[in-house]
Amino acid sequence: MYATERQENIAREVRQNGNISVRDIAERFDVTTETARRDLAALEKHGLLRRVHGGAVSAERASITETGVAERQHSHEAEKTRIATLALSAVPAGFRGSVLVDAGTTTGALLEPLAARLTGGRAEIVTNAVAHAAALAGRDGLDLTVLGGRVRSVTGAAVGATTVAALEAIRPDIAFVGANGLSAAFGLSTPDPDEAAVKRAMVTAARRTIALVDSSKFDVESLHRFAELSEIDVLVTNEQPSADLATVLAAHDVEVWDGTP
Repeated sequence: MYATERQENIAREVRQNGNISVRDIAERFDVTTETARRDLAALEKHGLLRRVHGGAVSAERASITETGVAERQHSHEAEKTRIATLALSAVPAGFRGSVLVDAGTTTGALLEPLAARLTGGRAEIVTNAVAHAAALAGRDGLDLTVLGGRVRSVTGAAVGATTVAALEAIRPDIAFVGANGLSAAFGLSTPDPDEAAVKRAMVTAARRTIALVDSSKFDVESLHRFAELSEIDVLVTNEQPSADLATVLAAHDVEVWDGTP
């Protein structure tokens, strides 16, 4: 196989799966690891991927890359619905307590089923998301608290010192948090420092932290870490993590809910 053809195959793999390792390239194309690294260097030069330790990831997975809510709203919809269905089991029928819901489209998929389960009981939802608050406002039998702060146009999330201070003054029973990246080495991360500070405060405040992360975020490391894997109680996702990631999650006693028996 010519180098150009091999590199086209490598670029296609990264576009489809988000990442590839040097070892995978060497084994799949029967080349040395040195040749695999040269292929990655050539592809990175043309902006087709971004090299990381041990391989490469999609160019869109840069540590500060962040897409807006409107753009993300209709991406991975089936996966988000699956995650929401699984996550709902954390809130049993007749639940009496407080639920903190982070901003984001994955947590947003949980809103309707969560509100339906809590309406008529003695429960309260707390959120820092403008869109979440608008969707929940005025529902009979459901208490709603909206955290104040500066609202980021990219995510529609309230952030800043006011938001963090409000979170430091509460102790919600359950927190559902989202993330832009989740990796074995770096934990949970997000591109913006202010958003990271709010998410960190959520994790610290909650009695139980449940991370809702679809599989496209696996092995992604955004610029700002907001939680170690050991700080979350449950990871709710749409497919099984890789063997390496699953091993680290298990070592930190993180439950993984992916719908498999």
